[in-house]
Amino acid sequence: MSELITAELVLLDADLGNSTGEVIEKLASLVAEQGRATDAGALAADGKAREAKTATGVPGGIAIPHCRSAAVTVPTLAMARLNPKVDFGAKDGEADLVFFIAAPDGADQAHLKLLSKLARALVKKSFTASLRAAQSEAQIVELVRDVVSDAPAAAPAPAAAAPAPAAEETAGAPKKKSIVAVTACPTGIAHTYMAADSLAQTAQEMGVEFAVETQGSSGSTPLDAAVIEAADAVIFAVDVDVRDRGRFAGKPVIQVPVKRGIDEPEKLINDAIAASEDPQARRVPAGTTATAEEKNGSESFGAGLKRALLTGVSYMIPFVAGGGLLIALGFLLGGYAITDVADQYLTENTLFNLPDAGLLAYLGAVAFKIGGLSMGFLVPALGGYIAYAYADRPGIAPGFTAGAVAGFMGAGFIGGIVGGLIAGLACRWINSWNVPRWMRGLMPVVIVPLLGSIIASGLMFLFLGGPIAKLTEALNNWLSGMSGTAAAVLGLVLGLMMAVDLGGPVNKVAYSFAVAGLGTASLADNPAPMMIMAAVMAAGMVPPLAMALATTISAKLFTEAERENGKAAWLLGAAFISEGAIPFAAADPLRVIPASMVGAGVTGSLIMSFNVVSQAPHGGIFVFFAMNNTWPLFLLATLIGTVVSAAVVIVLKKYVRKAPVGAAEPAKVAA
Repeated sequence: MSELITAELVLLDADLGNSTGEVIEKLASLVAEQGRATDAGALAADGKAREAKTATGVPGGIAIPHCRSAAVTVPTLAMARLNPKVDFGAKDGEADLVFFIAAPDGADQAHLKLLSKLARALVKKSFTASLRAAQSEAQIVELVRDVVSDAPAAAPAPAAAAPAPAAEETAGAPKKKSIVAVTACPTGIAHTYMAADSLAQTAQEMGVEFAVETQGSSGSTPLDAAVIEAADAVIFAVDVDVRDRGRFAGKPVIQVPVKRGIDEPEKLINDAIAASEDPQARRVPAGTTATAEEKNGSESFGAGLKRALLTGVSYMIPFVAGGGLLIALGFLLGGYAITDVADQYLTENTLFNLPDAGLLAYLGAVAFKIGGLSMGFLVPALGGYIAYAYADRPGIAPGFTAGAVAGFMGAGFIGGIVGGLIAGLACRWINSWNVPRWMRGLMPVVIVPLLGSIIASGLMFLFLGGPIAKLTEALNNWLSGMSGTAAAVLGLVLGLMMAVDLGGPVNKVAYSFAVAGLGTASLADNPAPMMIMAAVMAAGMVPPLAMALATTISAKLFTEAERENGKAAWLLGAAFISEGAIPFAAADPLRVIPASMVGAGVTGSLIMSFNVVSQAPHGGIFVFFAMNNTWPLFLLATLIGTVVSAAVVIVLKKYVRKAPVGAAEPAKVAA
């Protein structure tokens, strides 16, 4: 196994700048210089993106910036003892000890366990004191190796069996409170284990029985069912959903971000004890994952709505992708007349009794019909998984049913969204009911789906379906009648949205709008949604293709790492993976993003003006057969936008300074 840390990865009493971003950049460069990462810029961008989610400073003057990154080739620890200190967001002040944990996307379990051991050691004052007293890089390396060695470490808290009662309890003294906890962070490397140990140590000091389950990258050992059953309350110190949350159904719950498990362990345990004595305390609903009220205790309605919509669209896309490509394949094999004869071929003929048109026509009918049936699930799937985002599995059936009602009434994807939202909110409300214990098992499989379906589908039938159907018809008519300047402007706006954040929320809104519209599209009667899909896909291809072209034409304007990224960006852009431009935007956002937006906007506008269509929601140039005979114009519009963006970024890099005159370049970190 490769060494996690070497003396060359340690900096003592180093000045790495005055901000977290500067420190992460310098440590990422150090990792790359030691041959443990292929791209310092990409690694730094991943580290800063993780830092933006949750500050990694913890009490005691310590910071643990960390990330998983495709740029990392060897799991690595880079350590710096800072002078001056830098604020990493800890409540007690700035950090002077920084461990940068860089893990590959596919890090093995053995390495991840060593990384988690280090994170747990950082909550021990004796270990951090030794780090501050160390006189050489070699001493630091030895200290770290000692704590991540394979020697068994004493567990701070049990996680498998309930502890035996103390003698004083059997003598009639008040029973100790029993608390269980789950800790989890997005990367599952550092905060997950530090929060677990911090809570466990504090519980031991307070005389509280405690068991914790860490749902991290190095694996998870579930709490014993008997321990959960005996617990008075549960603490979820998590930044992600709790796995198998239904095990804790009915328990009073305190849910907070994982970092509070490190910063405020005593308060959390006291809050859990108070909740265990409060009949009105929030409890874990039966059969659900985190609800909007429980997620970090502060998710707004707007944030919850956005999360639900994106969840619905993400689960809907496979139906659209498979269905759209199969329909396009049906046209390719059977011709455009296949729409009129597909049902006849499939009911009157078989593979051994082919129609007069032959084998290709029959196979085209099969592909067209499978694709059509898949597309028929678009609105129900959208509604079902929007409801799922609010109420987990019990919301799926009511959401699917409400979506099916929307389709039956002609309410389209707008009806699916409304029906799914009603179903999800209704199911979440029903789940919040305080029911007898014997009824809890019936809630997720009978009561919630039944009542949720009645509420959501009933409202769609009785009040909402008709008006939404009229609105959908008006929207379809408007899109179908769009031409000339109006169509070009819509394409321009969609192109700008696709490039402004390269796979972020604005990009996803534009993409979701395009995908949702495919369910109402028809080459003969309503091609506008297919044109919108083509505009969004072509515009999303422009940023990575433009960066690839720019690095080829003017290589001297880019770093060696960017030139390597440019080679990969050719394929990423061709496949409609906008994120291929992110390394360039992260390193130089004020020049790359505006240049990308200009070219993407031009491409989106041209696609709409050329009346290009795409029945496939993804794939780029590799799904040309889904564009019928408009694919040459698709390529032309994409090429024009790519050239425009590449030209703009080259001009900006040549003539627009990245930093004010006289600004010092970041100093290179010495090994």
